[in-house]
Amino acid sequence: MQAKDELNEMDSACGDGDFGTTMQISFSSARKQLDELGSNDIGIMFLTTGQAILSSAGGAAGPIFGSFFIEAGKVAKGETEIDLADLATMFAASLSKIKQQGGARVGDKTVVDALEPAVSIMQEDATRNTSFSQGLRNAASAARTGSESTKRIIARRGKARYLGEQTLGYVDPGAYVIAIIFELFAKSQDSE
Repeated sequence: MQAKDELNEMDSACGDGDFGTTMQISFSSARKQLDELGSNDIGIMFLTTGQAILSSAGGAAGPIFGSFFIEAGKVAKGETEIDLADLATMFAASLSKIKQQGGARVGDKTVVDALEPAVSIMQEDATRNTSFSQGLRNAASAARTGSESTKRIIARRGKARYLGEQTLGYVDPGAYVIAIIFELFAKSQDSE
């Protein structure tokens, strides 16, 4: 993950400063397992990614980002092609699980601040028959806007909540990763 140092810096303001390193290790592990997988089943690819993250990330990052991919993978299992509506359903399942696990909602300065707007715009775009690539770009933009909004929020969930007003002015690192993930999805679609 190219944003390792940036994420570590963000995390040092509101956490223990190792989030970027954790994400790099987790996503490297996932990449290695995907390279060895040899399957075109989208659900299996997402499940494999989620399991790799879950088994290699410590703290809250493993369950959060593991669930993000695992829940999406459960929905897509057996599929080799998906459309925007499918993707919206996949990530709605991810959002639901993450909210259930931690009780977070928009405004708590968590991954939900980036994920919920991305899911919402995908659902809207799917009903409008927006193209897959444009839908991904819109989701990436919504995730980035949601991520940036966390600068103006005092953390109410996670370890950062203990720092109170100290968290103002900083982007939540988890929300930032969600924005990166959606931007990478959109970029990969644009390059095809």
